[in-house]
Amino acid sequence: MSLTRRQVTSAALGAVPLVGRSREENHRTLYIAGDSTAAQKYADAAPETGWGMALPFFLRKDVTVSNQAVNGRSSKSFVDEGRLDAILATIRPHDLLLVQFAHNDEKSDDPTRYTEPWTTYQDYLRRYVEGARAHGARPVLATPVERRRFDADGNAVPTHGDYPAAMRALAAQARVPLLDIEALSLALWQSLGVEATKTYFNWTGTEQDNTHFNPPGAIAVARLVARELPRTRVLARRDVIRLHQDIPTSWITWPPA
Repeated sequence: MSLTRRQVTSAALGAVPLVGRSREENHRTLYIAGDSTAAQKYADAAPETGWGMALPFFLRKDVTVSNQAVNGRSSKSFVDEGRLDAILATIRPHDLLLVQFAHNDEKSDDPTRYTEPWTTYQDYLRRYVEGARAHGARPVLATPVERRRFDADGNAVPTHGDYPAAMRALAAQARVPLLDIEALSLALWQSLGVEATKTYFNWTGTEQDNTHFNPPGAIAVARLVARELPRTRVLARRDVIRLHQDIPTSWITWPPA
């Protein structure tokens, strides 16, 4: 599948070159390559909200978020559709490429998206890592955010099988910063419990969605990501803001479809 002009333009707008050496060095773009849990949502999908929509609220203005995550993509299909190439065509030295996949890699009945954790999943992730480094940018791996699933005793249950472990192993092997969002989100859902977590996921009058977020959930997950960025030294502490402040859900907006 080839990229549309709109998709290529969207990637390009996320990294408009700046004039002057000091601004070039100080201003960075953080690209997100991922799936629907992170992706930009539009008015026809509201109140569904990707965590990438909320991440800019936690970053200073000299770190721009270019959210290239797309619904339904896996580490494989994102590459096969040319979406990684579109990012690499605009990414600059000192920029960041944050990669979060697994939800759709797990779909073994779909050969266009399925990857096996310890082989093809890692192989595709390496392409993001190597592509970013080849352009002087810094790759960052994020384990997949957890779904809302509890057992009969009210314990939050992991749903991603070996994919988080495979990413952790690759990150250690390739010396890539790792944001362990799977572990952090699982702990957050556990602390909130069965009923409270419903207010973080896309539960509406007609839908009970335990994978995608509403504004409070997207803000909560974006906060986990933002906290990990300075902890892993991907960003300096001064680059991250509002970690301990309430973010109004009214800040979330959905542009026209």
